[in-house]
Amino acid sequence: MSQSAASPDRRQVVTPTRVVAGLCLIAPFVAMLWVSSYARIEPTFIGIPFFYWYQMLWVLISTALTTLAYKLVQREQRARKGGAAQ
Repeated sequence: MSQSAASPDRRQVVTPTRVVAGLCLIAPFVAMLWVSSYARIEPTFIGIPFFYWYQMLWVLISTALTTLAYKLVQREQRARKGGAAQ
């Protein structure tokens, strides 16, 4: 009645691609939660204290990392379905 967890038609849930995608998604949280690493004024960038421009830089970095994670998972899903990767 129930299928074995190790049946040959089941694929791995945790793959290296998904681990990399997960790390891409976790990195911004770790960077923002580690406040002591950026809780300072110097160095300034065009008159903006480090505390502020560091956080704004992570908005851009987070966007890039989220896009990368999405593309990695999307490519893996296409490969699992047997489709051609773009």
